[in-house]
Amino acid sequence: MRNDSYLKVDKTNNEMYTPFYAVEPLLKYLFLTDYKKICCPFDEDWSAYVQRFKELGYEVTNSSLLSGVDFFSLDLRPYDVIISNPPFQYKDAVLTKLYESDKPFAMLLPLPTLQGKKRAKLFEQYGLQLLSFDKRIGFHSAISMQKITGIPCFASAYFCRDFLPGDLIIESLRVFERPLIPGSV
Repeated sequence: MRNDSYLKVDKTNNEMYTPFYAVEPLLKYLFLTDYKKICCPFDEDWSAYVQRFKELGYEVTNSSLLSGVDFFSLDLRPYDVIISNPPFQYKDAVLTKLYESDKPFAMLLPLPTLQGKKRAKLFEQYGLQLLSFDKRIGFHSAISMQKITGIPCFASAYFCRDFLPGDLIIESLRVFERPLIPGSV
């Protein structure tokens, strides 16, 4: 039986939200750095990234198209690190801008992002660090901010630059429930 459901996904609904449990594995690596100013360019105030980093005392700037800020016109120079879950359909353009900015980053993307001629050239030229997990990450959706709506047919991993102490790290993912509540921050 072929697993080709990703080919049939409605790409117009690209809004999937990272759960708190998928942000937690980043923290121990963030603590190893001296990064203080975090940019979350695809996140609302209520995103798990923004809430968790602010809870820990980081200076966080977040933005999104809903707030009127387009990532591709965003100046990344003031930030120490860029962390987010970008719209998967724009992964090539997002990675290109991030690599060209010469800023450290951690972007949650589908693991199949490893493949692709354009991306392979970026990874060859600039390098790649990967934080992967022992299980797939489930996501919240606009219809379910209280609980994970389901687990996609593909694995996700953090594609990084100058963020991890090694090029490939595989972690056990500890799943827990913490709802995203828009307007709660």
